[in-house]
Order: sequence, then structure tokens, then C-alpha cells
Amino acid sequence: MTDLATRPAPPLLRRAAPALLGYAAVRALGVVVLTLWSAARDKSALTLLSARWDALWYTRVAELGYGYEVRLPNGDVHSNLAFFPLLPWLERGVSAVTPLSYAHAGLAVGTLASLGAAWGIFAVVDLVYGRRAGVCAVLLWAVLPVGIVQSMAYTEALFTALAAWSLYAVLTGRWVTAGALAALAGLTRPVGLAVVAAVWTAAITSYVRQRPHAPTTAPSPAGAPDPAPSFVRNRSPEASGGTPWWPRALGMLLAPLGAAGYVLWVGERTGKGPLGYLDVQAGWRNGFDGGYAFARFVADKFTSFPSALAGVGLIAGVAAVVWLYVICVRQGQPLPLLVYAGVVTALALCASSYFGSKPRLLMPAFPLLLPLALALARARTPRSAAVLGGVAAVSAVYGAFWLNGSGPP
Repeated sequence: MTDLATRPAPPLLRRAAPALLGYAAVRALGVVVLTLWSAARDKSALTLLSARWDALWYTRVAELGYGYEVRLPNGDVHSNLAFFPLLPWLERGVSAVTPLSYAHAGLAVGTLASLGAAWGIFAVVDLVYGRRAGVCAVLLWAVLPVGIVQSMAYTEALFTALAAWSLYAVLTGRWVTAGALAALAGLTRPVGLAVVAAVWTAAITSYVRQRPHAPTTAPSPAGAPDPAPSFVRNRSPEASGGTPWWPRALGMLLAPLGAAGYVLWVGERTGKGPLGYLDVQAGWRNGFDGGYAFARFVADKFTSFPSALAGVGLIAGVAAVVWLYVICVRQGQPLPLLVYAGVVTALALCASSYFGSKPRLLMPAFPLLLPLALALARARTPRSAAVLGGVAAVSAVYGAFWLNGSGPP
């Protein structure tokens, strides 16, 4: 799949520079359009980006800690225990060493994390498919219709950064690093389960593939990364021999600690044991129902003609996501990417959460963009630039319209 054995290894940041510069340009366009649109409506773009909806909940956690809740007239209880702690911790830390408020610190963290996510996506795709595909993948992630969320004080960018670099560590045999980053991802969002699943699947697969074969290389020196797993280097089941088992085991041990630690702490805090976090989410009417609530939501759109068009659009969108995943499988993406994208997609589409947020919940599933990235990479540069530029303009306008609406993204 790649030529890792012979490819020169220039500094990764320098190699990623075109992708990062293009990403920054797209995000700057989105913020400029949002600023102009918001000013025309007498709203503050800074407030929209840093101090509305979920961003307010994270800020309250940073400022007041956990324990805040809102009781709604219908009996629902919205508790801030539903929000994982890594972003509030970072907001508190940045605010402590800078003049920034918690809200503005969250915006700074989100902005830097979005660049880290773009870099991580490039690193993964460059490793598997080459530099040109990596640049296209980053730009596609930037121009997503909900891409403006990458510029908000939300957790999507932070989570995607941790997930992408954990996957890169997996693909390059750095199991302990992969597990540590997976643990941090698990402290960021509930979907951290997807990163854990990718690390565990990759580690077990690598071990099983290696076990029947005699060592062909010398063991890795202490502290050096394992040779790249076979699902990166080539398509054959032959794995690198002579690598110690303990880095995989330690990576697998570390990976679930973040999510498991927070969920167990919430259970202790609420007095409801390991299932306490599920009760907290139920107060927000969030849960995993296999997609039943989402299916009913779509079906309800067909009760009248105008809304039926939205129903058709929703069905087409879900079909497009499934189609992209099928192509990813057919193209032979590395198993960790398939597992990660599959779990993120399943949790996004099959949860009974606020339906308007589903496009945002799908955003971390960047491997779904790789078939499109490969198509753009094969096209002539002027054509690819024209497509991406046009989509970036539409995305910027849509993002400004979306954030100036009444509902949260």
C-alpha cells in the first residue's frame, strides 16, 4: 500500500506545510464570512464561536467544576456531567497562564487543536496513500458543510487531533503512544470508544499475524517504535517479526483508561455505579437505540410535502455515508481506519441524540473522505483547486447561516 521502506523521510511538518496552509486559508474564509454575516444581523461572531450552546457548558465546567444542572419543565435534567473533562481542563490551564477568559481560552484550544487535527489527518493519509492524497484529505475535511465547528470552542477538533495521531501511531507501530493518545481521546468525547476499538483491533491483529512466523528482523531497540504493522507496509498477512509483545499490551491497557475512568467517576459521583453516566445522558435524551429514533425522525418528515424534501435529503445523506464506507472497505484501507470510521459512524447514526448535531458527530470520521481525496489527487491540479475552492465558498456561507440560526450545531 505504501513505499515506507524506501520513501525519504523529510521533516513531517515541512511535508505537511501545503496541507496546513490550505487548511488555515479555508478556516479563515469561514470565519471572515461568519463575521460579516453576524455583523449584518447585529450578532457577535466571537460569541457564536466561543460562548454558545455546548461551549457554555464546557466553560461552566472549567469555571465551577461539575455539579451544575438545569431542570426543564418537562422533567428532563441537563447535567454538566454529560461533558467530558479534557477541554475544560485545558481551558482552565490556558486561562491560568494567559489573560484569556475561559471561553476565549476554549476558542484558542479549539483553533490550535484544529491545526493539530489537520496535521494528523495529513500524516495518516500521507503514510497510506501519499502526499497529494494527504493534502486533498485535509482540504476536504476543512470544507465540510459543518466545518465551521472546527473553529469553535467545541471538542470535535480536539478529539479528531487525538484520534488521528493515535491512528498514525498505530500505523507506525508506536503502540504506547497510540494507547496514551486514545486515553486522552476518551477524556474528550464518548466516541473515544472508536479510538480504543481501533487500537485494540490493530494490536490483536498485528500479534496474530506475527505469531505463526519466525522472526525475520532483530528486535526493536528499547524505546524505538516497532516496525510498521503489515496492514500499512503491504497487503500480505506477513507481519514484522521479532517485535516485543509488551508495547502492544501496554498500549491496549492505556487506551480505555480515559473514558473508563471518567465514566466510573460519574457513576461514583451520582451514586448509581457504572451505569450512572447512562442516566446522565438519558437526562439529555441521549442514548443508543440502534437508529430507531433517527428513523422515526426521518419518517416524520414525510407527513407533509415541504418537509418530505428534507426527508429525502436525510435519506440521501445517510446513503452517501454508507456508500463512502463501502468504498473505503473495497479500496483496502488499513483495518484501524476502517474500525475507527465504522464505530464513529455507527455511534453518530444510531444514537438518539439531537438530530441536528449528527453531521457534526460524523466529522471525526475523516477516513470516509479518503475515496474522495484519492479522486481529487488523481485529477489535474487546476480542476481539484476549482472544486475545493467552490465547495469552500459554499461551506463558509452555510456555516455562517447555520451558526446564526436558533438551534445548536
